[in-house]
Parts: sequence; structure tokens; C-alpha cells
Amino acid sequence: MFFVVTSLDMADMLAYYKDMKSANIAEFKDHLGKYISLVEDGEEVLLCRRNIPIAKLIPSISRESGNQTKLGCGAGTIIIKSDLTLPAFASDDWEMHQGEL
Repeated sequence: MFFVVTSLDMADMLAYYKDMKSANIAEFKDHLGKYISLVEDGEEVLLCRRNIPIAKLIPSISRESGNQTKLGCGAGTIIIKSDLTLPAFASDDWEMHQGEL
């Protein structure tokens, strides 16, 4: 199987990787805490072997992905047609009460 890479594809790829933080393995090991902090802040880090990309370190979850629900956003969307404190049906209709009488 052969892949044809055009100069436009290569330019897009280089532009993408240019903005991304990158490190060779030795530098990555020496400054692991720094690169982990970058990832925690939402950045991607490209891990290279002899300046050739081999892996990408990305954040597992976004810090902003918490619950975005606002209290009261569903107000007026539900209509309650009966008293919720009363049983839904009479206790005479329950099978478990039939034998007790």
C-alpha cells in the first residue's frame, strides 16, 4: 500500500506541528514535569526520536468539561397532573396485599 503525500499536505502538517510544543526523548525525560504541566494546561506535546515525531501527548479531559447545567434552566418544562405524595394506584390493586386481608 502506498500513500501519496502532496506538498500541500506536507505544508499543512508542518504548520500544525510548528505551533505544537515538541521534545526529543532525552529532553522529555529531563523535563518531564514541565511537559506534563503543559498538557495539564490543555496544550499538546509532540514526542520525537531524533526530531522525527513518534507520539503525541494530549490532555485526557478538558478542565472546562464539567457540568454546564444552570439551575432553573428547565423551569416550566414539566407539567405535574397529580399529587406526587399520593400512591399512583390504590393499595387494593397490589398483588402483595391480596393475601393479607
